[in-house]
Amino acid sequence: MTESPLREKRKAALATPTALGQDARRDISAALTALLADVFTLWVKTKNFHWHVSGPHFRDYHLLFDGQAETLGEMIDPVAERVRKLGGTTIRSVGQIAAQARIPGNDADFVTPSDMLAELRSDNADLESRMRVLHGMCDDYGDVATASVLETWIDETETRIWMLFEAGRHSA
Repeated sequence: MTESPLREKRKAALATPTALGQDARRDISAALTALLADVFTLWVKTKNFHWHVSGPHFRDYHLLFDGQAETLGEMIDPVAERVRKLGGTTIRSVGQIAAQARIPGNDADFVTPSDMLAELRSDNADLESRMRVLHGMCDDYGDVATASVLETWIDETETRIWMLFEAGRHSA
């Protein structure tokens, strides 16, 4: 039995043109997709803390978390589009995000503000570390475009870590 032309078309391999080799496309796309799952998870966690923070520094932390979530949210589309430019496929569902994310969520009914700051600082440090490893992979494969955007995201992540560290130095 032959498949319909429509079904064959749905199964067609992506042939996005790029000068990078197949190994580079495969490895960098997979690493970016895992990074995307982490960014989604960290975005949700940061918004969770933004919505649920309480205490004497409520306004400051509420605004801090919201600004950090906005920066993370702005990474989502460019990460996914970079995967597609490389000819890869990326996140298709919440289930896939949950399966690939290496940053844990936080479902606790209550988290102290100081624990929120510490947890987000640690998660951002993990994200930064993974981006540096990915940057090295990009260097090895000669993928200057992905390396370039990673440099910006690493800098933004360092800023989040710094802000969380400073805010937590005197937190209750």
